[in-house]
Amino acid sequence: MADDETTAAGMARLALDWLSALDDDRRAQALYAFDDSLRGDWHYTPRRRPGLPLGAMTREQRAQVDALLDFALSETGRQKAEQIRGLELVLRQLGGSPSFRDPDNYALAVFGNPGTDGPWAWRFEGHHLSLTFTVAGDGAVAVTPSFWGANPARVPVPPHEGLRVLAAEQDLAFALIQDLDESRREAVMLRDRSLGNIVSGPGRADALKAPAGLPLSALSDGQRDLAMRIVETYARNLRPDLAAENLKRVREAGTDGIHFAWAGGLSLGQAYYYRLHGPVLLIEHDNTQNDANHIHSVWRDPTRDFGGDLLAGHYRHGHAHRHA
Repeated sequence: MADDETTAAGMARLALDWLSALDDDRRAQALYAFDDSLRGDWHYTPRRRPGLPLGAMTREQRAQVDALLDFALSETGRQKAEQIRGLELVLRQLGGSPSFRDPDNYALAVFGNPGTDGPWAWRFEGHHLSLTFTVAGDGAVAVTPSFWGANPARVPVPPHEGLRVLAAEQDLAFALIQDLDESRREAVMLRDRSLGNIVSGPGRADALKAPAGLPLSALSDGQRDLAMRIVETYARNLRPDLAAENLKRVREAGTDGIHFAWAGGLSLGQAYYYRLHGPVLLIEHDNTQNDANHIHSVWRDPTRDFGGDLLAGHYRHGHAHRHA
């Protein structure tokens, strides 16, 4: 990345490099109009999905995808993404079908033309990983929805026995819930059983309107710090400037108004669910399935998913909507 290259410009350059390396058939599979309805069709199940899967790419093309992910994510986020893909091989080892548990069934899709000043987006997605980046025409980048899952949450077999891909997301949350006194813990409890899954999953962006639980203003300084460290854990999966920008948005919107809520058990190994919900933030995390060894988690911005208010502002300023 050149010193004067913006994050949006770097993403565009790398996406264009990848698209230019594809033959016509592969490019037709990878590239969509920006307003195609598939742009909002994200998911985290092991299914066929929009875009070109890694298994259909040449070595050079896969290396270019790696370069784009290396650019967009932090070192920590990049490691998590690769470990999540690697868990497909663990699921094979535990009896899953090779055709169903496939680390190459992760696809990159581009929506719109990265080479114009119009908005465009890209998504890298497969089982338990969905990363969406939307670039407004003025170079602003939206980074949600962002889904990170892990099955198994703790690997039970060699050679990676004991690996917990999303350990920080678990451990910080348990430190927080266990630090609450009885009255505060009762106030954050949605119910004594976990919810069984995230609520605001694909197609359910509006499922959670009003925050539940306790606002961070009702917690001690140490407890508020733990809550914000959870938020930072999700944001810092991104490259540093994107992480800093999104954390600044959360703080400027008011951290005291972020609500923390919990459901289920209070110790690692028990099924549980937690939520952090504020004006520009929604984090959900559930670990219920497979005897509480299967995590689903999502980070959303109710105002900026898939571009949201960034695109609205772009269009208000009279920029033309351009298609791929």
